[in-house]
Amino acid sequence: MTFLPNPCVPRDLPGCTLLALPPEIDVCNAGELLSLIMAAADARADQLRVLVLDLTATRFMDSQGVRLINDVRHRLRSRARVRVVAAPDGVPSHVLEVTGVRRDVPVYGSLAEALRA
Repeated sequence: MTFLPNPCVPRDLPGCTLLALPPEIDVCNAGELLSLIMAAADARADQLRVLVLDLTATRFMDSQGVRLINDVRHRLRSRARVRVVAAPDGVPSHVLEVTGVRRDVPVYGSLAEALRA
């Protein structure tokens, strides 16, 4: 079962915007998630420096999740840095490791680490 975004309600924190992503990211919802993430970034264009994508509640992610993160990174290239939070032993963390995304996007094991960085 694919969970649709709820929608990713942005939380503005000191120095960054945080978006918690849904329990599943796959072909059924990745396009909608990209639209929601970019709308949140566009709404904060003047002050957005860091965008944190929180995958701690995400239990399933396939190649569409990887593509989503890469698309966000490329679209925000000059406006903001992207950071990802993923539980170290979770599926998203393993998928990001295997696909090599971790070389290009910092992945943190906890939200606290991502916010401190």
